[in-house]
Amino acid sequence: MTKKRVAIIGGGITGLTVAYYLQKEILSKHLNCEYKLYEKSTKLGGKVSTDYRNGFVIEMGPDSFLARKQSASRLAREVGLENELVSNGGGGAFILNNEKLYPIPGGAIMGIPTQMAPFATTKLFSPIGKLRAAGDLILPRASDPEVDMSLGSFFRKRLGNEVVDNLIEPLLSGIYAGDIDQLSLMATFPQFHQVEQKHRSLILGMKKATPPKPKTPSATKKSKGMFLSFKRGLQSLVDGVEKYLDEEAIIKGVGLNKIEKKADAYELTFSNGIVETFDLVVMATPHAVTEEALRNYSFVKPLAHIPSTSVATIAMAFKQNAIKKDINGTGFVVSKKNDYNITACTWTHKKWHHSTPEGYALLRCYVGRAGNDAIVDWSDEEISNAVLADLNKTMQIDEKPEFTIIRRWKEAMPQYVVGHKQRMEELKEQLQKQLPGVYVAGGSFEGIGLPDCIDQGEAVVAKLKNHLQ
Repeated sequence: MTKKRVAIIGGGITGLTVAYYLQKEILSKHLNCEYKLYEKSTKLGGKVSTDYRNGFVIEMGPDSFLARKQSASRLAREVGLENELVSNGGGGAFILNNEKLYPIPGGAIMGIPTQMAPFATTKLFSPIGKLRAAGDLILPRASDPEVDMSLGSFFRKRLGNEVVDNLIEPLLSGIYAGDIDQLSLMATFPQFHQVEQKHRSLILGMKKATPPKPKTPSATKKSKGMFLSFKRGLQSLVDGVEKYLDEEAIIKGVGLNKIEKKADAYELTFSNGIVETFDLVVMATPHAVTEEALRNYSFVKPLAHIPSTSVATIAMAFKQNAIKKDINGTGFVVSKKNDYNITACTWTHKKWHHSTPEGYALLRCYVGRAGNDAIVDWSDEEISNAVLADLNKTMQIDEKPEFTIIRRWKEAMPQYVVGHKQRMEELKEQLQKQLPGVYVAGGSFEGIGLPDCIDQGEAVVAKLKNHLQ
C-alpha cells in the first residue's frame, strides 16, 4: 500500500505536539504513514522564545503555564523533562490604580471574591463599589443562557463597573491583550458562565468551587505556585520535543503559500517553489496564515476578520541595589484608566528564582493593548524610556539597566470577540465537508495558553488516527 502522507504546517507548540504524538502513533502502531513539518522561520517554538544572557534566563514570549492544565506537564514527561519543572515563587500581586499599588484582595479568583473580609477592607474600591459588587448575591441568572456576550457585559452585570474596571479588566485583559468589552465570554472563560448558571451567584458559586485550605500539619508547608516553567526556560520544552522528532521530517525556513484539493489529496505550494502532495494536512498556523493558504475557499473568510493585537515584551536587568523602593511581590497589572504605557510588570527575579543571578533584579514589562498598540512601533530607545518612566512612578530606580531586550510580537494576540466560538465551530464543520482531512488548530482557535495549544494538537492527532487506521 502507498504510504499516507501528512503535512504539518507551523512549528509552534501546536505543530510540535501534533508531530510528536503522530510520530509516536506511527511507531507504536506500525502505521503506514509519514509526516513532514514545515516552519517558515529558522527555529521551532513559535511564540516560545527564551533568551540566555549573562547568567539570566529571560522569557520574551510566554513565561509559564498553568499547573492545573495537565497536558503541558504530560508532554514534558514524555520527553524526559519532568525533573526540570519548577513552580513560581510566592509573593503577592498588585493592581496599579490612581498611581498606587493595591494588593489583589485575598481569595480573588480572576477578580471574583470568594472571601468577604479582604474585599470589605481593600481600598481598591469605594464603599459604593463594594456594595454594588455584593448585588451579585441577589441578582438572577442570565435570561438567555445560550447567547454569547462580552466578558465586560457579563461581569459588569454581576459585579458592577468599579470592580470590573479596577480589578477584573486588568487581570483578564492582560491574558489576551484585549478589550473585555469585546472579548467573548464563551470563547475565553465559559466556566464563569457555567458557575452562574449552576449557582446563580458568581460569588457563592466560586466560593463553593474553591477547595478549603487543609487544617492538617501539612498546611504549614510552603504551597506550590499555580504556574510551572523549566529551569532553563520554556525553550527547554521546544528543544526537548524537537530532539525526539525525525530530523529529516522537519523543514525549517519554508512557508506555505497555497493549498488546493486535487481528487482525494491536497497539493501544497511552498515558498521555495516546491509543490508536494499530501493526504492529510494540519494547519497549526496563525489565522491570517491559514486564511491566506486556503484563500480559494470562501468558507474560511471569517478567519480574515479575527482581529489581532500587537504587543512587545521588555526585559530589563538591574543590579539589585539599583532599585531603591523594593516591593514584596511578584508583579502588578495596570488598570486601563491610568496614564501608563506599560500594561503589566513582572518582578521576574522574585517570581522565577532560576531566572536571575544573585545580586541582580530582572523586570519584565509589557506594552500594547487592543485599540492602543502604536507603541510597539516606537524605536527601542523610545520604548525603553517610556517603560523606565512608568516604573519610576512606582519604584525608585537610580541607575540605567545593565541591559534591555525588547521583543515585538506584531499582530500576535488573536482577539476572541463575541461569537468567536460559534464561528470557529462552523468553520470546522465546513472544513470537514469541503476539505476532509484538513485540520486547523492553535492559538487562534480554542485557547492561547501552552496547554490549550497542546490540547488542540492532541485532539488533531486523535482525528488523524481515524483516517490512518
